[in-house]
Amino acid sequence: MDFELTDTQSLIQKSTRDYVERSIRPIASELDREERFPKDLLKSLAELGLMGVNLPGALGGAEAGVVAYSLALSEVARGCASTAVTMAVTNMVGEVIAAFGSDAQREAYIPRLTSGEYVAGSFALSEPEAGSDPGGMRTVARRDGDGWILDGQKQWITSGAYAGVMVVWARTGDPVLGTKSISCFLVEGGTPGLKIGRAEDKMGIRASNTVALSFEGLRLPATALLGEENGGFKIAMMALDGGRIGIASQAIGIAMAALEEAVVYAKDRKQFGKSISDFQGIQWQLADSKTELDAARALTLRAAWLKENKRPFSKEAAMAKLYASEAAGRIVDRCLQVHGGYGYVKEFPIERHYRDARVTRIYEGTSEVQRIVIARSVLR
Repeated sequence: MDFELTDTQSLIQKSTRDYVERSIRPIASELDREERFPKDLLKSLAELGLMGVNLPGALGGAEAGVVAYSLALSEVARGCASTAVTMAVTNMVGEVIAAFGSDAQREAYIPRLTSGEYVAGSFALSEPEAGSDPGGMRTVARRDGDGWILDGQKQWITSGAYAGVMVVWARTGDPVLGTKSISCFLVEGGTPGLKIGRAEDKMGIRASNTVALSFEGLRLPATALLGEENGGFKIAMMALDGGRIGIASQAIGIAMAALEEAVVYAKDRKQFGKSISDFQGIQWQLADSKTELDAARALTLRAAWLKENKRPFSKEAAMAKLYASEAAGRIVDRCLQVHGGYGYVKEFPIERHYRDARVTRIYEGTSEVQRIVIARSVLR
């Protein structure tokens, strides 16, 4: 078993960290405070090849693989979790189109995502009444001549107000068929009939744009169908498997930042005549955090390696996402405690990490859904 990174993986990790240290970390608190969507940073990430890390070079991707993607995303999240989730969803959208799209769809959309011409992509699956249960979706697409008419609502859509292209799921068959009556469509930002809701006022990842979408008689050409009619559920589940590697990587990045800052603070903070890092109680909190962080990284890179090598990885992705997101919650909580009262004020970044980490247990499948996925595999 070889745990060493390849030269390409190491280079991407290092170059991403250098960029994050130089351009993202210094303004992350400002982006959070102002709820400012970081368009310029996202364009720069595209120029670095980070909006298509696992996409073919012929379409503008870096073609560096899933492990490199996970490493890069963790580094971006270490600087700014909001920027990282925008990067994660955009990569996921590109991979969905690459895997299921026609040649024309790939050529029309992927180069625009990887180059930064499209500032972001969006993944529109969840609805007000259909979150963990996509089979309950109410958005519908009906045939109209040689095209489609789309009507319905989506909820919690990352980058929805800025996306150049959205992957949208809608019911195209009899609702009695449940998930077997769902299809997938590509919808361009700005299409007539697309309404963007207000940006959600979130607890964390506040520089990430999250909106509701409404489709009101939105007309789509026949070429907007992604994959087969009524075959959209399979696309969603395969995309979410990969997306869980992304969110696990994001959680790792948040925890990395929290632990690094707690170590610096513990060495600098003096109480009872010495640094608090000299106290066993503090040392054990840091030790537990480092152990959980490395375990989360190992689970996540295992899932990434399996996907990269085209092996089954659904269970492993669920395990990585479950463990990394819950471990991140414990790590940021301990690291805030190390900071004492200073951890509870916005002057210190740990306060932001604490808020940002919480959502990783919710999106791309809740912790409860991950446990269902894992248990099904164990009991099979």
